[in-house]
Amino acid sequence: MAVMTSQALWDFGRGSGVVALVLLTLSMVLGIATRSGRPAPWLPRFAVAETHRNTSLLATVFLVLHVGLLLFDPYAQLRIFDLVFPFVGNYRPFWQGLGTVALDLMIALVVTSLLRTRIGLRTWRGIHWAAYGLWPIALVHALGTGTDSFSAWFLVLAIVCVAAVLGALGWRLSARFTERRAVAPTMEVRV
Repeated sequence: MAVMTSQALWDFGRGSGVVALVLLTLSMVLGIATRSGRPAPWLPRFAVAETHRNTSLLATVFLVLHVGLLLFDPYAQLRIFDLVFPFVGNYRPFWQGLGTVALDLMIALVVTSLLRTRIGLRTWRGIHWAAYGLWPIALVHALGTGTDSFSAWFLVLAIVCVAAVLGALGWRLSARFTERRAVAPTMEVRV
């Protein structure tokens, strides 16, 4: 029974990590799209931003699930100490450390997003740029520590994730990209 429980923890821990990576990828792509201020062909502008926020929240839930399950898994040997201090873990310390860095960045993004109105848009936006570091670190963590990292299905998934983010970034950095800003309605004064 203990072996089955341990195997279930490991499987669900891995699975939740993969789902978190896919959701982080989607969140990254939507975040880049949201920055344009344009509607998507299938969603109005406000819905793109809302979908980005909800996808980010769901990614956070799966990341917490991933970490929480692996805390109880005897094979992963994850300790609470490892969640704060990177590169000191018992299991593949470098790759696990990248996961810790990604987790710490995610915590910073979540906390500052919750405090957005108190810290100001400029500060929030500056900290939010950490997402551009979070995503590749999480991807490299998955490739380095995941037991499925060299299986065909995971490599295809990783390539799709990379292609999606690079495609969105390419669009964002292209000459065709122009931001649309919301125009505040003006009051016309007639004399």
